[in-house]
Amino acid sequence: MNIPKRKIGDIIHKTAVTCLIGFTAFTAFSFSYLTNMASYICRKFETLLGYIKLKALTQNFSSTTKVERTWNVIRANHVAIATSDIQQSVKLYEDVLGIKTSQSVPLPEHGVTTVFVELSNMKLELLHPLGDKSPIEKFLQKSPTGGMHHICLEVDNIENAVKDLKEKNIRLLSDEPKIGAHGKPVIFLHPKDCNGVLIELEEV
Repeated sequence: MNIPKRKIGDIIHKTAVTCLIGFTAFTAFSFSYLTNMASYICRKFETLLGYIKLKALTQNFSSTTKVERTWNVIRANHVAIATSDIQQSVKLYEDVLGIKTSQSVPLPEHGVTTVFVELSNMKLELLHPLGDKSPIEKFLQKSPTGGMHHICLEVDNIENAVKDLKEKNIRLLSDEPKIGAHGKPVIFLHPKDCNGVLIELEEV
């Protein structure tokens, strides 16, 4: 049977078009399927990642809350004020402000003479240099009119505080606590590790 060449061409053309349409449809379906599958996998991965992060945070929080402190700050004890004329400072607080002050107490080990200004909720400590190597003398060289020198915080266990602070790389001004103005062990923390504030810890 002889089939005209034109008809054969039409058959080939229709067949090619049909195949092309089928291939296009298959490709579109495959692309859509793969896109949906990729989106599904991404969502599952994000969910898993979120769970892992939440688990890690929970574990960190749990481990943090389980750590028991071996020492605690109880309250503020006093604010120390350096003065170049301690008698004049005493007159200010007693005669002008009407506040009771203590007797002056020399503390050669610390290089200071102290007077406490008694307030109802805390104390002020007046510091005057004692001896050539007094830290207050150096302070007054920078601030001749005096000013706030340090704050003192009461703690319940100074030995544990010293150990803990050393482990946390907080520098101390002495290796071990010394006996302070109240007859109790004290130690000073380096101001560069305490936001520029000299902090004294006193055990009560």
